[in-house]
This record gives sequence, C-alpha cells and structure tokens, in this order.
Amino acid sequence: MSNPETMKIDDVEYIRADSVPDAKPNGNRCVVVVDRGWIFAGDVTDSGGRVVLSRAVWVFRWESIGFQGVLDDPGNKKADIRKLKQRVDLPAGAEVFRIPVSDNWGL
Repeated sequence: MSNPETMKIDDVEYIRADSVPDAKPNGNRCVVVVDRGWIFAGDVTDSGGRVVLSRAVWVFRWESIGFQGVLDDPGNKKADIRKLKQRVDLPAGAEVFRIPVSDNWGL
C-alpha cells in the first residue's frame, strides 16, 4: 500500500500531517501582544486575572520581514528577540491577543 504525499478533493490539495515540520504548537508557549505595542513570548499561565509568562523573551524589534516573518523564523537575523531573566507578569486586561507557537520559540 502506498502513502501518498498529497491528496486532492474537490480541487483542494491536502498534505499529510506527518509531512509538516514539527514547529506546531504543542504546549502552552505563546507570543503575546499587549497594549502599547509590547510583544513577549513565553510559557503562559493564566491565574487570578494575571497572564504570567515564564521562560520569557521580548520581541524587541524586526525589520523588513513583518510580524509573520518573526513568527515563522524567530532566529532570523532581522528579528531582535531578547531573552529575559525574569518572568513577565501582566494584568489580563493588557493582553490584546496571543498566538500559540512551538515549545522553544524564541529561545
């Protein structure tokens, strides 16, 4: 029996899930955008009206690759991501949105 790499149904091409690189979110690590434009990433815990990020990094800036470029390749030389020694503790109301990322994103 063969294992096709792709399949087409109603003119939509699908790929095998096991052929996608393992950069899928598989834990509780997220990029979190907060008010005033600050962007952090870390292992997220929601507790008592707070958003706490451990193993935190600060997405300080990027140039010419856009936000999606940073998400796709945090190691890109055009992205300046800085590791933080301390955890980040935010009021839940400061969070604008979060995007799940792989467990070691930005580290």
